[in-house]
Amino acid sequence: MRVALLAGGTGGAKLAAGMQEELGSDLAVIANTGDDIETLGVHVSPDPDLVTYWLSGEIDAERGWGIRDDTFTTFERLKQLGAPSWFGLSDRDLAACLYRRQFLDDGGRPTDAQAQIARGLGVEARVLPMADTPVRTQVITPAGTRALQEYLILDGGQPPVEGVQLEGIEAAKPTPEVLEAIAAAEAIVLGPSNPVISIGPILAIPGMREAIAGSHAPVIAVSPYVAGAVVKGPTDRFMEGIGRPTTAAGVASLYAGLIDAMVVDEADPDPPPAEIETLAAPTLMEDAPGRVRVARTVLDYAATLASP
Repeated sequence: MRVALLAGGTGGAKLAAGMQEELGSDLAVIANTGDDIETLGVHVSPDPDLVTYWLSGEIDAERGWGIRDDTFTTFERLKQLGAPSWFGLSDRDLAACLYRRQFLDDGGRPTDAQAQIARGLGVEARVLPMADTPVRTQVITPAGTRALQEYLILDGGQPPVEGVQLEGIEAAKPTPEVLEAIAAAEAIVLGPSNPVISIGPILAIPGMREAIAGSHAPVIAVSPYVAGAVVKGPTDRFMEGIGRPTTAAGVASLYAGLIDAMVVDEADPDPPPAEIETLAAPTLMEDAPGRVRVARTVLDYAATLASP
């Protein structure tokens, strides 16, 4: 089965890792780039790289981000020399960002840079940035607007969220690779990622929803709520900030008119979305077998929805 998976953050990256075990090169992961940032002289693309490290098996699974057993020698030296110290990059992570910076400075596309990074790390699946032009997520708080990484790291994700803006979204468009992956997919999956700041920017790109809606493949969302709570990240704060319930049904409301079905956690105490089909199953991806189990659940469910 050819699958296009929309992902950003740890939940979507974990599901991508499980799906790669089942699908190999038939998986295309469309990754959010609204988190991207220029810092320390490099171009950091956190979500595409996070997905890539989960797919390559290099991820620090205990933290859920970063590279296992990596060091921060170069970053510590940069701090000593006076560089900004709030956004840390480990040595091997910095290497990928240096490679990307040079690739882009030489006139290359982010899509091609990410493809080479993934190939270099032995990744089977394709990791596709959602767009090749810059989109930057801005968080509106009572104290003013903050770039997403500043909000998450400098502010600790604590200030109340009053809204989200996507700078550059009007000029963005899906890449040919993204459109091809959607058109070729036999299932399209919206991963268990933050629906506002991870999946939201992908769907906000002009033409993206239309491309997904024009596909004949079933479109399935996976709820980020496990037993009524998010496993990691500020999903609740952002859902509350845009006035949506912090439930699977609240997430489904953001995808209304786009998804055909949703996989929800069997231990979720809240009612599932009433307007679409749902499948209740264990969705906690606590380890590699758990990731494959959830991936298999989603793929088997997609197969039943695709059946005539």
